[in-house]
Formats: sequence, C-alpha cells, structure tokens
Amino acid sequence: MASAADENHESGVEFIVEDDGSITARDLETGLARGGETKAEALSQLAEVLALHEGGGEPIEDPDAFLADEAGLDADDVQAARDEADELPDFLQ
Repeated sequence: MASAADENHESGVEFIVEDDGSITARDLETGLARGGETKAEALSQLAEVLALHEGGGEPIEDPDAFLADEAGLDADDVQAARDEADELPDFLQ
C-alpha cells in the first residue's frame, strides 16, 4: 500500500525512442537517463548510473592509468587538455 508521501513522489522509468532508433530510459525520480539500442540495454545502463548516483562503485586511484586503460587516452594528451582548460570538470579535479 502506498503512503501519502509516495503519492506525491513520481517513480518509475520512462522510455524515449530517439530519432536514430535508440532508446533512452529515464528514471522519473532522479531525472537520470541512459540510452541503448534496446530497452534492456538502456535499463542496464540506467541501473549502473543509479547505483553510482547512490554511492556505489569504487574510487579511481590512478586517474591517468584509468583514462589510458578504459578510455584509450594518453596521459600527455590529458595533461595538455588540462593545461588549456580554464576550468576543469569536477571529475578531473
């Protein structure tokens, strides 16, 4: 049975079919969204984002190694971009 607080709280997932045919799953409570080629892929991606949003995941101990291994970026290129940027995004600070 839903409580009065639940009645005023939007929950669930909205699916949006994009112009390119991909599907975006958006969590109505948080507004977070992720996409994929199928509903299942979009939901899987959204589940990961929600877990991270709620404090899940592990800290990155060596950001340069992470960028090289996971994103294929060279540490020198990343440093050059940092030097050129006026303000870094929070995840690079």
